[in-house]
Amino acid sequence: MFYAFLVLVGLVALAVYVTLILHLVPGAAEERLGVLEPLPSDLGIWRTEDSPPDAEVATARGLVRQVRVLHEPASSWFGSERLVRQVRYRDPVTLDIVHVMPDRITRRRRIKRRPSPP
Repeated sequence: MFYAFLVLVGLVALAVYVTLILHLVPGAAEERLGVLEPLPSDLGIWRTEDSPPDAEVATARGLVRQVRVLHEPASSWFGSERLVRQVRYRDPVTLDIVHVMPDRITRRRRIKRRPSPP
């Protein structure tokens, strides 16, 4: 029973150590886990969508579908950066916002870098 307790304490200590190293040592997370995918070039800019099925339905109803992506930095020490996708429908004549869809939140993915050959 005592050995199981020692193994458990050792695993918890190792997890805390690895977490602290990945957060406090500059470049450790990028080296071990990869770099975050690049942010979209049109960050924060509303753009009109025409091709998806939802946009075709909006056009049939006489509305314009607009989409933008926002960047939310990490909110806490253990938080991660997120991208928020917002969708709204506007009347093309009056430019009034008719309907707003709920925000969709996605986390930025990590891309593994392959080491360059010597």
